[in-house]
Amino acid sequence: MARSKTKTVSLVLGSGGARGVAHIGAIRWLTDNGYEIQSIAGSSIGALVGGCYAAGKLDALADWVLGFEKLKVLRLLDPAFGRAGLFKGARIIGVLREMTGDIAIEDLPLAFTAVATDALSGDEVWLRKGNLVDAIRASMATPLVFTPFDDGERRLLDGGLTDPVPIAPTLEDRTDLTVAVDLFGPPVAPCPSSLPTRGLVQVATAAMDAMQTTIARLRLATCSPDVLVEIPRTACGFYEFWRAEELIELGRQQMEEAFEVVTEGVQGQAA
Repeated sequence: MARSKTKTVSLVLGSGGARGVAHIGAIRWLTDNGYEIQSIAGSSIGALVGGCYAAGKLDALADWVLGFEKLKVLRLLDPAFGRAGLFKGARIIGVLREMTGDIAIEDLPLAFTAVATDALSGDEVWLRKGNLVDAIRASMATPLVFTPFDDGERRLLDGGLTDPVPIAPTLEDRTDLTVAVDLFGPPVAPCPSSLPTRGLVQVATAAMDAMQTTIARLRLATCSPDVLVEIPRTACGFYEFWRAEELIELGRQQMEEAFEVVTEGVQGQAA
């Protein structure tokens, strides 16, 4: 399904835990089919995947997650005893920093926005300058799960709290298409977590999913992209990164299907 003419894209990558691995497949479909990504806005896992792509490290990220097994994922979760979150996130961030280096957002070859939330005011925060990995860490500070990120001026939380599918940062872009990947799409089948118990983390992430599903629907109703890619919210559990291979393929398939729907719609209008 190759394209003869290059089209420029503003890419919006949503929050949603391990389902965000599907962003890798979605990006690969775009680049394999001749689309040029000129701008990325991401919340939480969307900021992580988008930031790695912007830094030229998407393949390295894919190789890393494809090597995950259940125990390896659990070992990445470093306890934050007595702090405002169960895990510090330092191990994950350490791997990312080693992968991307200490690159500044301003030095990336494309426009990049990591979306976070101000813990005090509740405002949406767009991180467009400064250290890339720090911006990613701020954007993925899921309440109760990861500790908040202090940037010296503010205490920042997960961007999905205010904007799970952050289209707004791309509205002034001069690209041909805005493509958004929503990780809170309609369920296709129940998918119970593979973790053995429904403890605090599972309850907290289930509550976050429910809240972000509602916010995503409201946001998309007021600000629609040209192409909307929906990853079913039941595709996997919050921490099921060990299912990376099927999630990457899911992202590729859903991106292709979304473009087919748009193409059929355009052809129908022209007929």
